[in-house]
Amino acid sequence: MKINDLRPADGAVKSTKRLGRGTGSGTGKTSGKGHKGQWARSGGGVRPGFEGGQMPLIRRIPKRGFKNYFRKEFTTVNVSAFEVFENGTVITAELLRDKGIIGKVEAYGLKVLGNGELTKNVTVQANKFTQSAVEKIEKAGGKVEVL
Repeated sequence: MKINDLRPADGAVKSTKRLGRGTGSGTGKTSGKGHKGQWARSGGGVRPGFEGGQMPLIRRIPKRGFKNYFRKEFTTVNVSAFEVFENGTVITAELLRDKGIIGKVEAYGLKVLGNGELTKNVTVQANKFTQSAVEKIEKAGGKVEVL
């Protein structure tokens, strides 16, 4: 193989459309732009969402809701998820993440909810607990540690 034999693969290079080169080319005269008007001009056209001066749809529809910037985001987990652990295990957010029970740990940490049943006596370390979660963990013989 020589350097003068090198060429791109078939179909890899597409020739550019030559505009305004006679009627026989199919893109002569108006060059595929139609007849006059805003869209035929260089740099012409309107911004996305512009409806010709009519009140745009985005402004006709009422605004809904708001974003509470003071909300505290917790990663939540139910006590029923602790059944997979052995008796006496110290359960932390990192352990739950490593086991694949939770995804990422949110900014305010882990919150334990009281849904489901728990029979293992485990020690749970979390940032927040619901009252029912504390009752179920302590009823099973476990301990609750608030971080």
